[in-house]
Amino acid sequence: MSEARPTVVVTHPILEPGPTLLQEACEVRNLPNQYHHPVELLRKAAEGAQGLVTQLMDQVGEEVLSVPGLKVVSNVAVGFDNIDVPAATRHGVMVTNTPGILDDTTADFAFTLMIAAGRRLLEADRFTRSGAFKGWAIDMLLGHDVSQSTLGLIGFGRIGRGMARRAKGFGMRVLYYDEHPAPPEAEQELGVTRADLNRVLSESDFVSIHVPLTETTRHLISTPQFALMKPTAVLINTSRGPVVDEAALAVALRSDKIFAAGLDVYEKEPEVHPDLLKLDNVILAPHIASASVRTRSQMSEMAVRNLLTAVRGGRPPNLLNPEALNPR
Repeated sequence: MSEARPTVVVTHPILEPGPTLLQEACEVRNLPNQYHHPVELLRKAAEGAQGLVTQLMDQVGEEVLSVPGLKVVSNVAVGFDNIDVPAATRHGVMVTNTPGILDDTTADFAFTLMIAAGRRLLEADRFTRSGAFKGWAIDMLLGHDVSQSTLGLIGFGRIGRGMARRAKGFGMRVLYYDEHPAPPEAEQELGVTRADLNRVLSESDFVSIHVPLTETTRHLISTPQFALMKPTAVLINTSRGPVVDEAALAVALRSDKIFAAGLDVYEKEPEVHPDLLKLDNVILAPHIASASVRTRSQMSEMAVRNLLTAVRGGRPPNLLNPEALNPR
């Protein structure tokens, strides 16, 4: 008699080959394609299931993680602040993520935002489409050069280092702030200098954020930090929205405390602070830093393989809470 196939829940659509891999090995429950699923729906869907494939829109807490028989929550993302990892560990539920795959794609996009905001690209596009462009003028839509300027990186993990590699090609001076210093050989190879946060903010022409969301990084950049920055500075955030105080950012942009900003993430996503929507000197992208076909497909596949390993009794390669394997 053949062994019963495990049941798994997919809360939001994922890309191939993820769905095919799941269908071949599991009984799959697909939830309605809506942005937020109520906790009651997530809990009911998890009953009798061994695994969940989740995304950042899913708030997976005690109510879901305590469902008997649940073995794994596989997040299709690097960040995992949407999952209560300590609660998962208490209940012996493994939590996995998808690190590494999206590093270059996200660094590409952060660099894109940096150039576009510094050179006022979206303003120029709107200006041209509106019919306001009547001919060349020497002072029209003046921006700031990326090349030969100073880039400040807040967070120097894989994506931060990817930014440093790109900056090297533009002849940029790079400062970074991170609680954990990079190895000297990495600093030398990338031509970067570690500094405290205040120095990074005060000396940089462009500041790009690459830290996870924790209690210590929430509103890491707010009014006091904007006061340290150059009036010509550009802020880029592709990490997590609450790292930046959006209300304070709007004030800084509106009062010319800083020159411009480029955001891909928001404090109360998908809501954007209404004051930011009124400003021309901020680029607002809809959380697409990792949105290339290749990267999102690979993220989906990694998340599925993490899950399949777990429901088959193995240790997933991207396990965030190994303590869950031996819960007290």
